Amino acid sequence: MTKFDEYKDRYTYYHLERTEDGILTIRFHTQGKDIIWGPKPDEELGKLYADVANDVDNKVVILTGSGSTFIHYEDLASEANFLPASEWGTHYHPFVLRLPHNHIDIDCPMIAAVNGPATVHAEQALLCDIVLASETAAFGDQPHFPNGLVPGDGVQVVWPMLIGMNRARYLMYTGQILDAREAKDWGLVNEVLPPAELLPRAHELARQLLQVPELTRRLTRRTFGAVIKEQLNTALPYGAALEGLAAAHYWPQTYKHARLPPSAQLPD
Repeated sequence: MTKFDEYKDRYTYYHLERTEDGILTIRFHTQGKDIIWGPKPDEELGKLYADVANDVDNKVVILTGSGSTFIHYEDLASEANFLPASEWGTHYHPFVLRLPHNHIDIDCPMIAAVNGPATVHAEQALLCDIVLASETAAFGDQPHFPNGLVPGDGVQVVWPMLIGMNRARYLMYTGQILDAREAKDWGLVNEVLPPAELLPRAHELARQLLQVPELTRRLTRRTFGAVIKEQLNTALPYGAALEGLAAAHYWPQTYKHARLPPSAQLPD
């Protein structure tokens, strides 16, 4: 079992705050601003989820972003973040497999407070039990097929599960982006809120969940997670291997550019 003080300051890309009654907020960021996704944030998040899962003092978890985005910017091209295709199997594949499983292994309810565009790893929000979205939020899958990569790291399970196979395939093939209202109409989002009301509503719902006995909360989360894990166990290793195979062929051409916020500076 881990203790909050042991891991709360361990992670470069994730700011953690926890209330006295056990509501843990995980805020994605790069140097306090919008997170810039890459292999390092990816690897860190899987490890963070493991720490969160091993800390029984976490009663409800809230995920949110910094700045104006949830996860929207990415950089896999710079020297700091570039991963040669030859290292995919040893350096990337293991935490591709770990990330969705470690999310689901958190045995307490999770609430996503999507404060802006979630076009990179939107499944980190969509795997949560309750999904709240700011009016400025948007959802899609930009890093994969539109950039020459196979969508094989779990998105091929989560999107079809939530919106149906045909809608999911269209979204991933075309790079379709859903605004917050469309996402709610499609069943991805539970509530759409003005930005200022997003986190207060997340905490209100978290406190509501705390009124239910703890074992009931944890086992309900596990019950839903088992259904998702069954599909991930079948599809994720195969999909991740195919993503790596395509990346080995095309990765150097895929990420010649990065999608960065204005005046972005990456951590060392």
